[in-house]
Amino acid sequence: MFLRAGLVSLALLLASRLLGLLRESVQAAALGATGLADVAVLMLTLPDLLTGILAAGALSYVLLPLWARQQAPEQAVTQVRLLRWLLVAGVVSGAVLVLAPELVTAVLAPGLTDIGRATAHGALVWSAAAMPLALVAALWTTRLQHGRDFLGMYGANLVVNACIVGALLLVALSGSVSAPIGLVGGGLLLGMGFRLVWLRWRQRRVNEPPARPARDSVPPRVGAVGFPAASVWLWALASAGLPLLLPLLGRSLASTSGEGALTTFNYAWKLVELPLVLAIQLVAALAFPGIAAAFAAGDAAVGPARREQQVKALRDALVLAWVLACAAAAAIAGMAPALSQLLFGWGRMTPEAVAQVAAWGRIGAWSLLPQALLAVLLTLMASTGRLRGAVGAYLGALGLLLLLGGLSYAAGQLDGAGVMWTLNAALSAAAVALLVRERDFLRGVLVFRDLLPALLAAVILATLASSLPAPQRLPGLGLALGLALSVLLVAWGVSPGLRQALRR
Repeated sequence: MFLRAGLVSLALLLASRLLGLLRESVQAAALGATGLADVAVLMLTLPDLLTGILAAGALSYVLLPLWARQQAPEQAVTQVRLLRWLLVAGVVSGAVLVLAPELVTAVLAPGLTDIGRATAHGALVWSAAAMPLALVAALWTTRLQHGRDFLGMYGANLVVNACIVGALLLVALSGSVSAPIGLVGGGLLLGMGFRLVWLRWRQRRVNEPPARPARDSVPPRVGAVGFPAASVWLWALASAGLPLLLPLLGRSLASTSGEGALTTFNYAWKLVELPLVLAIQLVAALAFPGIAAAFAAGDAAVGPARREQQVKALRDALVLAWVLACAAAAAIAGMAPALSQLLFGWGRMTPEAVAQVAAWGRIGAWSLLPQALLAVLLTLMASTGRLRGAVGAYLGALGLLLLLGGLSYAAGQLDGAGVMWTLNAALSAAAVALLVRERDFLRGVLVFRDLLPALLAAVILATLASSLPAPQRLPGLGLALGLALSVLLVAWGVSPGLRQALRR
């Protein structure tokens, strides 16, 4: 089902994420785990992070099922209408970053000193300028996802990361970190602009241009194939944005430990984020059009043939996401010290900071398992227009994270390791809640023979590997890949669902 599109997508996404890791590695070498590094992390991550919270996920959840039922003229009208709204939202959100920098830094980077906050206020201007560009890119990326142009989707991030890496390299090679924010901010804006050029070109190339409707055309009315009602958008925004708030809140809680803690937590989460995006979210993105098509007729009174199609689409996505999550968790939890040293043990990063990245990343690796379930469950709920249930689950997870984080902070025991454990608990609670809620749709989908072997293999192998002396960088990378491959081979040999999902 996924193999043909998945190989191309995987290659491009792998290139994009490896370049993203190079960006983090160069940033670590140039700035270390310092207050200035905290400012750089805040500036570089805010545009795409806020876009993900405010629009990107919601666009996929709403537009892919909608466009599956619309004809090309209606799709064009919908896209142009959304483009205008997103430009307005980009300007407004950028204005908030510029006009209320004290509030932004107090919430997102509370560990900064007075000097660090002053530097962050200037850096937020660059983030504000990038906001409209990031929101438009989210819409055009969704259009390419609808057209299944995964080359265009994942190639877009290459240009952004290339520009930022170039700017960071100039900072690192100059030997001076006195005023890097302007240079890195310029690289950010340049990358955002080039990404829009790429996305526009890909839309034209695949005959999916952002077509402009005629002047006298009438926007479609709200209905089966019309523009979604405001309530649909609100639920989609909440269900897509709340998951992104969890690691953002975790990063802010970790920052209370002082300057550099935000950067350390960010690097530890990058160890988790790479397989999360490269494997789990890739599977969800590839599966979304198929699941949306399987559920396009609604969830009531479906015949046996349609139900079989739905079960297959969901089971393929779930088993792939789960097995890949188990493989990645085993690799990170088993070889976190070597991976952290390989990626971040350069330049101005101290050995103590690298050791913290490894310890926190080893804990966060197990969050991949509930996140695999959540990615597929959210895809299902978006395809059936029932995202409200996801909002409650994630609100509960956020509440749990705030409660436990607040109690730890009050007791003076809050650090990155505790935040990672709390994140794991919050994500697991959300996954269990949605599994219970979606149990009717998941009959015949959740097959323990498909899921249990990979889990057991991951736990056993990670435990054995972590008990051994930590290897050096490149041998550790090889062992991490070996751990992941071992989990995949166990799943391939024992789980029939995995073999079925990978059939052409």
